[in-house]
Amino acid sequence: MTERAVDGRTAGVAAPELRRRPVQQRSLERLERILDACAELLDEVGAGALTTKEIAARAQVPIGTLYQFFTGKQSLLAALARRNLQRYLDRLTRRLDAESPRDIGGFVDLAVEEFVAMKRAVPGFGALDFGLTGPTPPALDDVEHLLDLSLDNNTAVAGLLHRLTSEHLSADGRRPGPLALRVALECADAVLKLAFQSDRDGDPTLIAECKVLLRRYLAG
Repeated sequence: MTERAVDGRTAGVAAPELRRRPVQQRSLERLERILDACAELLDEVGAGALTTKEIAARAQVPIGTLYQFFTGKQSLLAALARRNLQRYLDRLTRRLDAESPRDIGGFVDLAVEEFVAMKRAVPGFGALDFGLTGPTPPALDDVEHLLDLSLDNNTAVAGLLHRLTSEHLSADGRRPGPLALRVALECADAVLKLAFQSDRDGDPTLIAECKVLLRRYLAG
């Protein structure tokens, strides 16, 4: 898998459509620039202070160009969350292909490591990974469904991770179902949030404990 520009079908979820789907390379580049600017500003000012005017200025596009693609701030955040998810799945799939883990424990280690790596290096990922990680600004309507119109963010991610376990783990080993993965994601969110609160790069002890917790729970 390769990293792809975000669109309404990113990662196979029933995501909201963009106002206009870019076709020409120039339009694709503008869309990516807008999302890059959104990510940078999330790190600098947070979701509450984020404005479409500042995003357009940072991306060096007219505000009208931004609104050709997006209806407003929420649809921008949704597109960025879908791009983050697609890039995470791409990274994780490459690791799975290269290392071929035999059981759910090996899968957990790779999944946590790639998530942590993105937390450390990807602009905006600390504030918005596959959903907002902090308080919801009053102006936003429904940040629990940024990835999918009918599923909350973690349920959508759990379904995609379940697909990966089915593709990459042996049939005779334990492969947890979507509900177990949904619970595991909630646990991981809480522990990793704590890890990055106390250490900019993530407290390694808490990251290791997160792996232990998920391994034991998902191994059943």
